[in-house]
Amino acid sequence: MVDPRVQAQLKLYDEALALFHQQKFSRAKQELEKVLEGPSKELSDRARMHVKIAEQRMKPVAEQNPRTADEHYQRGVAMMNVGRWDDARESLDKARKAAPKADYIHYALAALDCLTGEADSAMKNLKVAIELRPENRYHARNDEDFAFLQEDPRFTELLYPEKDGTAG
Repeated sequence: MVDPRVQAQLKLYDEALALFHQQKFSRAKQELEKVLEGPSKELSDRARMHVKIAEQRMKPVAEQNPRTADEHYQRGVAMMNVGRWDDARESLDKARKAAPKADYIHYALAALDCLTGEADSAMKNLKVAIELRPENRYHARNDEDFAFLQEDPRFTELLYPEKDGTAG
């Protein structure tokens, strides 16, 4: 049974993301801040990340030069969200070089690979993200960005290791 407060938080998050994708960053930020008050830590974490990106996108262009791994990551995700794949890859690669053990950067790269039709690279990046943080396996199961891999047996093996009896 899903907690109705979590359902309400998820609904708010979805509505905020719709605004975010429409590049209505100020309104999206307001809605995302409401998500932070909900009971789901995962949704709060995701909302917090999108709040940072929204804040970044509302800044004048002169202030948008990423320096840290997190700033490159945030820029990469923002570029991904508006379909600027090359810019997204450039930023996420810089983020990965700066923070090679950051699972969320590998996860974002895997999602980008899926969105650009690069199955082999997506599998490699997702595998690393899961090795660094096993919880990513559960996030990927419900992440629409990975729809491209749904029919790939490697994806199934990676996300559902318990089905083949070799979970490790």
